[in-house]
Amino acid sequence: MITNTFSILNGIGPGTEKKLWKEGILTWLDFKSSSSIGFISGRRKSLYDHVLTEAAERLEARDSAFFARRMKSSDQWRLFREFGDEAVCLDIETNGLPAAEGGVPTVVGLYGADGFTALVKGEGLSTEALTDRLSRYKYLITFYGSVFDIPFLRSTLPGFDVKLPHLDLCFTSRALGYKGGLKKLEATLGIGRAEETIGLDGYTAVLLWRKAEKGDRRALDLLIKYNMEDTVNLMSIAGILYPRLKASTGIEEFI
Repeated sequence: MITNTFSILNGIGPGTEKKLWKEGILTWLDFKSSSSIGFISGRRKSLYDHVLTEAAERLEARDSAFFARRMKSSDQWRLFREFGDEAVCLDIETNGLPAAEGGVPTVVGLYGADGFTALVKGEGLSTEALTDRLSRYKYLITFYGSVFDIPFLRSTLPGFDVKLPHLDLCFTSRALGYKGGLKKLEATLGIGRAEETIGLDGYTAVLLWRKAEKGDRRALDLLIKYNMEDTVNLMSIAGILYPRLKASTGIEEFI
């Protein structure tokens, strides 16, 4: 889908992109190979050709950060097919307080091709450790992470930042007409959970952390398992929603 995407060009929105598709200009190569495009001036087309040449080179080099800079956040789901095999799914648990009022992350779960990792407060969770883990990936997947998880981490872990392109499944699922939170979306899509984590939610996660702080290892293990299922299920959801998102653009009627 990324090579069908022209919204990386300044001034190209959904309407113009679809107009290009209707003209048979489906890919970056089609665009550059066209000597002229009636509704784009020659000067502007020349500028666009340079951008698309660079985009193709950056894609070949697996430079996902380039697309994080060039693409609107609402379009970054289009990178899933190209970078999904190097994606990391992230989900956090907290102590239940706002970041400005003593809130801290208690567990940061990360799931990618190399499996699941939990960074736990007091047991290795730090800006350096999280930054090191994220540096191994090219693409970020969360649920509501652009509004909660990432801003919370930036506020509570000094020096933390992430510049990966980001697929936020909360907003992409809403664009497809799905409603509700992660658990409701999982149920709608037929994604199950382990019996011991069914019914657990964010409030329960806070209570489990309070028990863990008092030395209850079983509570911590359950909290980590709950976080793991949140995190691992994001990859399954992304795989289900991507073709539906692609179909929603209308590109398939022109291919």
